[in-house]
Amino acid sequence: MSSLGHQLATSVLVVGTGKSGLRAAIEVAEAGVAVIAVLKRPADDIHTVMATGGSEGASLIPGPGDTWERHAADTLHEGHLLADPRTAQVVAHHAAQGLHDMGRYGMRFDRQGDGGPARRQLGDGRYHHAAFTGEYTGLEVQRALRDRVKQLAIPVLPGVYVTRLLVDDGAVFGAYGFDVVDGSRYLVHADSVILATGGHTRVWRRTSSRRHENTGDSFRLAVEAGARLRDPELVQFHPAGLITPEKAAGLLVSEAARGEGGVLLNNLGERFMTRYDAERMELSSRDRVALASYTEIKEGRGTQAGGVWLDLSHLPRETVLTRLPRVHQALLDLQMLDITRDPIEVAPTAQYSLGGVWVRPEDHSTDVNGLFVIGEAASGLHGANRLEENSLIELLVYGRIAGRAAAEYSARLTSQRRSPAALRAAEAEVSRLLAADGEQSVRALQRSVRHLMTERAGVVRDEAGLAAGLAGLAEIEARMADVGVHIEVGGFQDLAYAYDLRSMVLAARATLECALERRETRGCHHRSDYPDVDPDLKVNMVWSPTTGVRREPVPLIPTHIAELMCDVSADAGLLEQGPAMRAPRQDRDSLDR
Repeated sequence: MSSLGHQLATSVLVVGTGKSGLRAAIEVAEAGVAVIAVLKRPADDIHTVMATGGSEGASLIPGPGDTWERHAADTLHEGHLLADPRTAQVVAHHAAQGLHDMGRYGMRFDRQGDGGPARRQLGDGRYHHAAFTGEYTGLEVQRALRDRVKQLAIPVLPGVYVTRLLVDDGAVFGAYGFDVVDGSRYLVHADSVILATGGHTRVWRRTSSRRHENTGDSFRLAVEAGARLRDPELVQFHPAGLITPEKAAGLLVSEAARGEGGVLLNNLGERFMTRYDAERMELSSRDRVALASYTEIKEGRGTQAGGVWLDLSHLPRETVLTRLPRVHQALLDLQMLDITRDPIEVAPTAQYSLGGVWVRPEDHSTDVNGLFVIGEAASGLHGANRLEENSLIELLVYGRIAGRAAAEYSARLTSQRRSPAALRAAEAEVSRLLAADGEQSVRALQRSVRHLMTERAGVVRDEAGLAAGLAGLAEIEARMADVGVHIEVGGFQDLAYAYDLRSMVLAARATLECALERRETRGCHHRSDYPDVDPDLKVNMVWSPTTGVRREPVPLIPTHIAELMCDVSADAGLLEQGPAMRAPRQDRDSLDR
């Protein structure tokens, strides 16, 4: 190891300190087990603070028809029968506990006149049962969790880029990485590791993800350790990403804007959702609204810049200023646009990885002993679309469950694994990249991946495009053999970019291969050459670089949950079972970058 290296040891290592990572670390510490958390960004630069809409808590904040069973049924319906019923039940059953924990950590919810938590309808909902904190739900959750982390004195190490998980005979024993500022190496020995480093939406050109995040880190780290991916082709495109300015392209306008009454218009002034979901209109599911916007743009009814209009100008000015103050201020800052008078130009943007690392529903453990994966990095809950609020409550539920499972796994061990060979391989890999002096630019190759995925695997896909995407990706992979990594005075960020590129390419390949195999249209996955649902494809696509794509049956839905799901027409996208009474969904990202 480098002479400037750091050698640490702990029972549980948490990689990533967004909401799920912090919640897991808290659970480990509260169990009296040693834990360290690391993140590759500065400590205050966390993605989850962008969530603004609310958080599911149907059983905590009861309304008409609100039960945890209904929440599970909503989740499974919205997932178009690809979500794991066991995972949906765990999240729904423990949602109230998740929000109770947040109250225990000091989170402040908006209140109604009677003192109870206020509830908001977001997209895709019939009941107003999403707890929220103004436009700052994600920020408030993050604040409460960070305060609890400080109370527990949990070590949090910022600026540490994990390059490889250390594995011996199918069991993890820590991680290896480097400091992005000074390049010093980190070796962290740990009995178990919890990955909480997000999804892979940065592999598309227009994305709600900020630079250097959601590049598929979790996918690569888990797969190289011996885990598998499930349904990486299932990616949610949010219908309301900004087009301009360039620095803010893809930044999301909060789902709360539509929840408060915002309408979508094409360039002819038509409220076009009447053609796609006349009942729910703008509160339809994100996959349908995104497809509707994409269709309007594709068929020539979009704006000159290739978008549609999100209009709030018909709402009382006071409503916008009091309910959406951050959206209002952000558009003034970014575009000098007053949304109380003028519409916002938006277009579909890659927002959420619905698939991810294959995990077990009971505790989010993986094929690798001691390795747990949570949050957007994991798969199982969302299927082919997600209830908006589930992304937030999932993190609280499985952060707690996986944290406790990792602590218990560590406590059961009678000895600590070590592998000098694994450590040497991790160190040699970093040294080899640092010495790379080829002609290919890492950043240029990243742009090539994003362009390829946008053109070949965007909102709508087809066989020829996906095949061409795989061919283009093979060319990019060949060019990667001649990359140059250049360390400058500003730090080792170019080395981080090189690892980001490796993650992006792996995530892109998994996505393309699984999208090619899923020859149907279901939820967020739109195949123009296979426009219908195929009942035989009610399966999960499980991928690894050694086995390729394998089909895995989705477990049966329990009768008492299935009875809450009723029939719908084929036009609604489900042939076998239909919509439960929909609960609102949680927006993770908004105008807060």
